[in-house]
Amino acid sequence: MSNDQQYDPYANGHGQQGPQGHGQHGHPQQAHDVTQTWEGQTWDTQFQPTVQPVARPAAQQQPVAYEAPYQDPYAQPAYEPAYDSTAYLTPQGVTYEQPQPHQQPQQQYAEAPAAPVAYGTPAPEPVAPAPAPAPAPVADAAAPGWSSPTTSGNTRITDAQRARAEGRSPVIEPGFQPAVLTAVLGLLLAGGAALGSYGLLVPLVLLQGLTAAGWFRLNGMWPARQGIALAFAGGLVADAALLATGREHAAAAILGTLGAWVLLCLVLQLRSHADPDERMYGLMATIASAALTVVAAGHLGADPDTVVVGGIAVAATVVARALPLPGPVSLIVALLAGAGAGIAAGGLNDLGTSGALVGLAAGVCALIGLRVASYDYPSRFVHMTAGIALPLTAAAPAVYLLGRALA
Repeated sequence: MSNDQQYDPYANGHGQQGPQGHGQHGHPQQAHDVTQTWEGQTWDTQFQPTVQPVARPAAQQQPVAYEAPYQDPYAQPAYEPAYDSTAYLTPQGVTYEQPQPHQQPQQQYAEAPAAPVAYGTPAPEPVAPAPAPAPAPVADAAAPGWSSPTTSGNTRITDAQRARAEGRSPVIEPGFQPAVLTAVLGLLLAGGAALGSYGLLVPLVLLQGLTAAGWFRLNGMWPARQGIALAFAGGLVADAALLATGREHAAAAILGTLGAWVLLCLVLQLRSHADPDERMYGLMATIASAALTVVAAGHLGADPDTVVVGGIAVAATVVARALPLPGPVSLIVALLAGAGAGIAAGGLNDLGTSGALVGLAAGVCALIGLRVASYDYPSRFVHMTAGIALPLTAAAPAVYLLGRALA
């Protein structure tokens, strides 16, 4: 603080100099038009003039630096923006507000670096987040394309799966290779019957094993070791009963074994802890497989000459059916082939022309068995088991009955 007091020489408006100051303890002259000032630091703030922006065209706007406002040494430190104090001018006709101390410009925080914002410019409205992209539609399992990746790899799609995916007929013929194998097995049965009962037993056991396994696989039950073993055991018991009682009591041996095995399958299924629906389905499949396996033993109880004619007729029928011919034509050709093979085989034994009837009946039963093995999109395994065995198994009752009638 100064010891002297100084009066404004222009305070009275006439240019006259007032009296000089006195000492610290003096009494200065008081006047209504005199302003007293001090030379030391006071609490007055620095005068800040208002800066008027220079009007320029909108296309040539350049940033203009503003004078920094007075900073209070006793004020709390404020947040300093990362950018400088420059700003962009607004178009002509827009004025700026006087910045106040301790007032910070509004900023918009976004993912990109924030651009400088002019003082007095209203803050932009928050931008709504972009909607998440919709998930890609999952491709249909039946549609062609790549499947989902796996650690163990994908197996090749089978013919049955491709036919089901394309909506084709559920009937798929076994083809020429199973037909040839069926013909070979039929010829083995015919040759074994010509040799005797024990010569017929070996191909008959093979036929019964294929029947038991093929029927379970045809019904979609795999692995079914217990059911296959039970059905195959029924066939072996029927063979043993036929060998023990002879051909004269073949019907009793076959029906007795069949009844006993149905009861055994029922008891075993009742002891199962599976779901009731699954247990019923397994019971029906086991009984049907056991019945077919036991019925196949009819070849062992039929007349040997009839078995020879029937085996050759079945072989000719399935091979003719496998030829690439139209449906109705293929069916007629197969039946004619069976009848012709029956006549030819009957001429070699005592049946004679009656062999045509046996051959025709065996051919019809073989086509039925072949149709059953072709149903419901069968796999290659079904074709190589049921497709081989069912034509010969289905022909066993006709061979047995016609053999007894024509004897």
